[in-house]
Amino acid sequence: MPFHIWVDADAAPVAVKDILFRAAERTGRPLTLVANQPMAMPDLDNVNFLLVDSGFDVADSEIVRRMNPGDLVITADIPLAADVLAKGGYALNPRGEMYDAGTIKEKLAMRDFMSTLRDAGLAGGGPGAFGTRDKQAFAGKLDGFLTALERNGIRDSRQE
Repeated sequence: MPFHIWVDADAAPVAVKDILFRAAERTGRPLTLVANQPMAMPDLDNVNFLLVDSGFDVADSEIVRRMNPGDLVITADIPLAADVLAKGGYALNPRGEMYDAGTIKEKLAMRDFMSTLRDAGLAGGGPGAFGTRDKQAFAGKLDGFLTALERNGIRDSRQE
């Protein structure tokens, strides 16, 4: 079975979804967007949408439940990325950062620390606006990941 690409789609920028749709069309890899609200989807056999109930971490839990080791999950959610890594998957941030087992605990700790500061009114905001550099970084990292898979013998799913 080919590896699957899962998208934590509620917060994924439109530009990231467009890049993923083109990659799915080009490679034939299965792509599933998971969200708690309907969204526009291209008419491709390998692109699916999974609508989940609203609620805290419902989409995240569904992704972790359905994914298999080796699958790729696109998310900016650090706890979801940690769960994906723990299950043997790969996690890529929409800004082009590949999460890894060596740094995920540090990222979780920093996330919790910043949340505490925000709750105390000592820090504000989150990441800056998603821009052209972020889009390019994501496209480059995704392309590199898919190319590495093909080099390692995982072929286009249309040929499997």
